[in-house]
Amino acid sequence: MTIKQQKKSKNPARKSKKDAVSVSIINEKTPLLMPKNNNNNNSFDHQEVNGASFIGAVFNLSTTIIGAGIMALPAAMKVLGLGLGIAAIVFVGVLTELSIGILLKFSKSGGAGSYGGVMGGAFGGAGKRVLQVCVVINNIGMLIVYMIIIGDVLSGSTASGVHHAGVLEGWFGERWWNGRFFVVLVTTLGIFTPFACFKRIVHNIENELEDPSMIKSVVRTSLALCSITYIMTSFFGFLLFGDSTLDDVLSNFDANLGIPLSSQLNDAVRVSYALHLVLVFPVLFYPLRLNLDGLLFPSSVPLTDDNVRFGLLTAGLICVVFLGANFIPSIWDAFQFTGATSAVCLGFIFPAAVALR
Repeated sequence: MTIKQQKKSKNPARKSKKDAVSVSIINEKTPLLMPKNNNNNNSFDHQEVNGASFIGAVFNLSTTIIGAGIMALPAAMKVLGLGLGIAAIVFVGVLTELSIGILLKFSKSGGAGSYGGVMGGAFGGAGKRVLQVCVVINNIGMLIVYMIIIGDVLSGSTASGVHHAGVLEGWFGERWWNGRFFVVLVTTLGIFTPFACFKRIVHNIENELEDPSMIKSVVRTSLALCSITYIMTSFFGFLLFGDSTLDDVLSNFDANLGIPLSSQLNDAVRVSYALHLVLVFPVLFYPLRLNLDGLLFPSSVPLTDDNVRFGLLTAGLICVVFLGANFIPSIWDAFQFTGATSAVCLGFIFPAAVALR
């Protein structure tokens, strides 16, 4: 409900010190945040929300960047070695900064407000659809990884014939209700599905800045912060567990670390990261649903105005992610597929193609 204040005076020609103030209801359906434009391209709709500080924008971007992939980095160190692994993280960070710089440059010159707008301006509708396909593949893969990690944390996992107990198993022992399938099902229906039903949760980071010219500094600071976090996590995770490091390093935290309060620390690490994934889940689900809707219904009314279409897409995607989390054995398999296909296209190939175009 939007409230508007209006000053009324009995005599408009005279200024009264005691003008009456009346409160009137404009429209119950008026949005609190007005859209920047009124086009019907619901796949890449964004809103202008000015006022965010530099630190706030860095926090938002860094939280979006640091996802489930960080849990597989210690295992990557086991494969590559510490020196080559750390060098790879730094190299990818530099490439990412260059790619984002390209996208920012051409988005401003072309007047585009999104990645899809840049691709559409460079390659037309076909380029935009290819981008949407890659976003759908990448985000489905990442959401499946999120669910797999939630299952590993709460109900445990088995690798090379060795079972690693989850938090619920450690607290209550093996019960029918803390089995993997049941835990993931309850988490999906009770937590992920309600969060996925939010219609408007993501704002363009550049548009929310008080000073949009700070966006390059925000990107560089976030990438530096995330690179340091990645290096520290992978380095110390591999040093702690060595050759026994699992694909999902959280599964290693069922062992005694040989320090005081080891069990409590293990549980705190696992539960806190699981909560982080729960909160990031809707942020990834939002563009997944919007891009799939853009592929299937490019000429329809905006998704937020069609509750039936919104509900069917949400339910279908939740089912796909749930089934994937139950049939894909580990996060390593999901990362290999998405990383070798859609992620490399979104991160490096498409920005380079835009620059060459």
